[in-house]
Amino acid sequence: MRRLGEVGLLASLAVAGCGSWQRVGTDPHPPRGGTLPSLADAGSVYRRMGFLVAGAPLPFVAAVRYLADSAPTSTLAVFALSLANHSLSFQRDGNTFVAQYHVEVAFRADTTQARQIGSDETVRVRTFQETLRADESVIYQQFVGLPPGVYTVTVTVRDRNAPASTRQERTETVPRFAGRALSSPIPVYEGPGRTGRAQLPKLLVNPRATLPYGGDTLRFYVEAYGLLRGARLVARGFDLSGTEVAHDTVSLTGDERFGAAELAFAPGNLPVGEGSLEVAALVPGSGAPPPQRAPFVVSFSDQWAITNFDEMISLLRYFDRQDWVDSLRKASVADRPSVWRRFYKATDPVPMTPENEALDQYFRRVQTANQRFQESGDPGWLTDRGEVFITLGEPDDVFDFSSDVSRSGVRGVRWTYSSLRLTLFFQDQTGFGRFRLTPMSRAEYQRVLARVRRGQ
Repeated sequence: MRRLGEVGLLASLAVAGCGSWQRVGTDPHPPRGGTLPSLADAGSVYRRMGFLVAGAPLPFVAAVRYLADSAPTSTLAVFALSLANHSLSFQRDGNTFVAQYHVEVAFRADTTQARQIGSDETVRVRTFQETLRADESVIYQQFVGLPPGVYTVTVTVRDRNAPASTRQERTETVPRFAGRALSSPIPVYEGPGRTGRAQLPKLLVNPRATLPYGGDTLRFYVEAYGLLRGARLVARGFDLSGTEVAHDTVSLTGDERFGAAELAFAPGNLPVGEGSLEVAALVPGSGAPPPQRAPFVVSFSDQWAITNFDEMISLLRYFDRQDWVDSLRKASVADRPSVWRRFYKATDPVPMTPENEALDQYFRRVQTANQRFQESGDPGWLTDRGEVFITLGEPDDVFDFSSDVSRSGVRGVRWTYSSLRLTLFFQDQTGFGRFRLTPMSRAEYQRVLARVRRGQ
């Protein structure tokens, strides 16, 4: 297990064989129409990518990748799991904060004996602020040799200082590496890998295969077996629609028995969204090994499944810093990554943490508004109540008189923000549950919101 450093500070290694990706085409603009953007937990994306994903009370994302083992009858499984600091229970220990957790991974098959790995782990951070990190801040990884075959993989994570525990399982096919073969590309943060099958790779795996949009470099480690010395690999990146968006050719280091290479997606070379990497060997004549694929995702956040630039702009319509939102809207396709990096930095209220707390709070409110305030098919975040909730937060008092029209004949809801000295009335004029701010409340809301934003 190793704790992950802050986003944007991961080491950039110069590994032999690393190429430079070239951009193919431009970002396609989604059609403009009546479809409204959605906001979902990022777990839905990782499940679609084939990862093991567990939810509350102890969320994690895990994946198993495979390399050739020292013996031809065994395959080296690379298990990696990630979770966020804020999911664990931290306790003060002198000048630091400490959390402890336990991981168990079981591989079960009908025809072979079960293999199991597990260990107790400790996370130690220096500040209370670090205990609140909601990004991928803890990585656990292990290597285990397995006979090729079909397994049920069960992962259990338990907080050793609290009752929180989660479990997830899926079916995995462990491949056999015989003759000429390529490993599946393994997303990594850093590490030179290895120079032979008898070694354990020196890698820090990227369990979620995620690249923050506009920052860092998405790296993959690939091994080849039985290819000629100096053989080359061609790598192509595809978006979710299957369109090629990047390509490169890299050389393998090693000999005809074992070769390895690192592939790197430079920042800005990939459009936001889900994608896949395909790696194939350039072998003259026949006998080339089958190409290998691996999924990845370029996202604005590892917490929220926002994988479309125009969708992000639309979702930010209520965000405090509309000057910066406008700069994103006006940016050219080529400038979007750099403008996004400046936007992220300029709107981050706590620069010492890797996440942007203002954006995280904003999108949590959007999600809550969607759940609470949906009206006649309209998403909750686009209703008047959703708008007010997202910009001002939870009201101090709510009085619902939508079901009692005996006196005034008016259906509605009253929200009170005591600290802002603001009372708002949402009126249901049609009787079909569509609550709109009264004209006077709309004017008061806009006046108070302007005051709140000036004070930030």
